[in-house]
Amino acid sequence: MISEEKVERLLENNELVVWYGQITADESFYDAYWAVLDKVEKAQAARIQNPLLHKRYVEVHGRIRQLVAQKLEHSPSELIIKKAEHGKPYLADYPQLAFNLSHSADKFILAIALNCQLGIDIESCKKRVNLEGLVNKCFASEEITYWRQLPDTEKTQAFYRFWTRKEAFVKATGKGIVLGLNTCVINPKKPQEFLRVPAQCGIASDWFVQDIELEREVCSALVTNKKFSKIKLINV
Repeated sequence: MISEEKVERLLENNELVVWYGQITADESFYDAYWAVLDKVEKAQAARIQNPLLHKRYVEVHGRIRQLVAQKLEHSPSELIIKKAEHGKPYLADYPQLAFNLSHSADKFILAIALNCQLGIDIESCKKRVNLEGLVNKCFASEEITYWRQLPDTEKTQAFYRFWTRKEAFVKATGKGIVLGLNTCVINPKKPQEFLRVPAQCGIASDWFVQDIELEREVCSALVTNKKFSKIKLINV
């Protein structure tokens, strides 16, 4: 375990790092990723019957360990990753270091920063037949009104923009989707801000939204309870 002072030096206090990449599920790297997983991760991987999903799980969790360990100058297999009450992962030995992961299809994204709550989400913008139903269920009235007024050609991507911001928020709080996506309300005119959040999460102005621009047909968003002067996006 390294000292708190060294952690602070390795990751500037006002810098947030985001790693983004493709999940290759390449057999030639499988053993290296498997070797750094802990017993809990290996047991979870063993329960995944679909071969492709199994390889993706092993790769994503192996790469998380490698990337975080590289930043901390630590052995990836010796990182102790625990889960909070609602499943949010954290580093047991470095509670001041927040990290969060999301993956969709063959893409993953990982954010890491100091002394904050953070959540990140990524989604492939595939067409859905039940889009309006999801909007009515998961959006608040202001968001629904805004979304319905959009041209049909813009509705799919706009849906995922709102969805990833909301998912990132509920992940940042550590409470997950049970918090209710329609209770965290994005300002349609200023999408980097919230209009409302649940009372147990503080006030809306405590939280900051950042869309992460990646590639066409992919939406991603980051939410923190701290404003960062620098966000470093690294394609790995």
